[in-house]
Formats: sequence, C-alpha cells, structure tokens
Amino acid sequence: MNQMVKNPFQQTAVSEVLPNTMTEVKSQREASEIQAMVFMAKQFPRNQIQAADRILNACTRQTLADSAVYSYPRGGQNVEGPSIRLAEVLAQNWGNLDFGIRELSQENGVSTVEAYAWDLETNVRQAKVFQVAHKRMAKGGTKTLTDPRDIYEMVANQGSRRLRACILSIIPGDIVEAALAQCSVTQAASVGATPEEIKETIRKLEDSIIHDGLTDAFENSHMGITAENIQDRYQCRLEAIRPAQIVELRKIYTSLKDGMSKPSDWFAIQEVKKSDAQDLNAMVDDSATAIEEKPKSTTETTTKPTPTEEQFAALVEAVSTGVKEVSEVLEEYALTEEQAAEINAL
Repeated sequence: MNQMVKNPFQQTAVSEVLPNTMTEVKSQREASEIQAMVFMAKQFPRNQIQAADRILNACTRQTLADSAVYSYPRGGQNVEGPSIRLAEVLAQNWGNLDFGIRELSQENGVSTVEAYAWDLETNVRQAKVFQVAHKRMAKGGTKTLTDPRDIYEMVANQGSRRLRACILSIIPGDIVEAALAQCSVTQAASVGATPEEIKETIRKLEDSIIHDGLTDAFENSHMGITAENIQDRYQCRLEAIRPAQIVELRKIYTSLKDGMSKPSDWFAIQEVKKSDAQDLNAMVDDSATAIEEKPKSTTETTTKPTPTEEQFAALVEAVSTGVKEVSEVLEEYALTEEQAAEINAL
C-alpha cells in the first residue's frame, strides 16, 4: 500500500516545531546562565570576614540606618526587625547570592509570583510562591486593577516582603544582628547632641512623617498623621522630643512606609466607621426634616389667603349686603392697602 510523503513546506509543521524550539532555546539559555553563576561562585568564594566588614560599613550610612529597622506593636510589645532595604543591602554585600521576584503566570485577574534567594556557594535556596489578586481595597469597596503599572506595583509590593523573608533565611543570623546593632549606633549618633542639631533632626522627621512622606501608594492620599498625634503619643511638644524617641519615630516611619503596620497601631487616629457615618447622616437628615417641617406648619396656620379680583368683588358685595362683617374680612384675608381701604369704606 502506498504511503503519502509529508509535504516539507506544510505550514502546520512549522507552527508545531517553532514553539517547541523557542522553549528549548529559552531553557538552554537559563541553564547556561545558572551554570555560569555557580561556576563564578566556586571560582571566587566569599570571604566572610570581608563580607561582614562591607555590611557593617554600609550600616554606618545614616540614610540606610534610618530606614533599616521596622517596628510594629504585637501583644503589648514592639517587635523590631530588618527592613526590606536592609535585607537587600545584606544580600548585595554578602555576595554570591541570586535573589529576586518573578511572575510565573497571570490569568483570570490573579498573578502567581515567586520570591527566591539562592546561595550559589552552598546551594541553599529559599523560595516562596504566592498569588496576588489584581484588586485593592478602596474607600468605596474593592477596586479591580487593569492598568499594567498598578498591577506591577501591587505585585512588587507584595513580593518585597516575601523576598525579605527569603534573604534573611539564607544569611546567617549573627550577621543580621550585627547589622541591626550597627544601624542603631548610627541612628543614635545622627540625632545630634546640641539643641540646634536635635531641632534640625526633628524638622526633617516632621517633614517626612507629616507633610510628604507617608502617603498611600495607590490612593495617593495622606495617611492622616498630624503633629498633634505625635505629641499625644509622647506627651510633649515636638520641640521637646528626646533623641531616643526620634529613633523610635524613624522605626515607625519605616514600618508604615513598608506596610508592616498601620497609623492606628501607633497613633490615636479617629476612624469613622461606616455604621457611625450612617447614623450621623440619619441624624442630620432628621434634623433637616424637622427644621423644614416646623416653619411649614407655622406658615400654614398663620398665612392668610390672598383673594383674586373676582373673589374680592364677591367679598365687597357680601359686606355691602350684610352677609359678612368688615372685621371678619380683614382678619381672614390678606388684602392690599387699597383693598382694605375699600372694605373699610363700606
């Protein structure tokens, strides 16, 4: 039996082979990159003493130390830890680490994301796979995200916290604790010793927290922290805040900026609940209704009807014939001066 020879120019053959070829090329490129990173890590292993010195030296920078520690209240105590920014500096200076966030898939309004950290020398890898819904809480409820930029920011925000956890699980704990201690020393030294230096530090911190620092990334609205909230927390004026309290405020600022806590966790910010707002609106509506109804009822009892020309002619005839009295007409009807004079003349 004769068999048909497959046409080498058939389009279906190209469409079937091309995707597989592209996938294989991509896989081979990724494998080559990984092999190159592992090879370089083995050729140039980290010197732990030098790596620790680089980390401690980086923690002497005031800008890093100010954002290196976050704090949030839990169980009546303040829990502190390294921030996302400090975790990135630790990974960069520790060396031979591959870390990052990558989106695995995106479908049905949900992104599947992986945050990972991999020590290329010891082959220790930590990864966290999670899903991010393309939605965010808005004042009027849940809002679906359609702008690619909003989706990217949402994924990056959610992924940065997992990335921090992955990095900190790879780097030795004593290195992390030494970095935190150095950041505390740097913060304490940067507050200043003279009243002028402390005043300048307070001014910068006030600008960051109250004026332009703490804004919601998606709503673009201020978090509502005022100078009075800070003064109520420490029971003193801003000018009288002590250096230790300034250091604590910096940690609070970092915690709020990274989304680790809310303003209401630290300050007495009054939040109007939906039920309270509805009750308040109902009270306002009832008061407005009562105010509107009260003049209306008074007007109905005191307002006199104004007669038309035909009705006034009938009233003149009634008074002339003795059917109505002059005083009765003047009391019951709103007459003009001319009409009242004409009635009185009868």
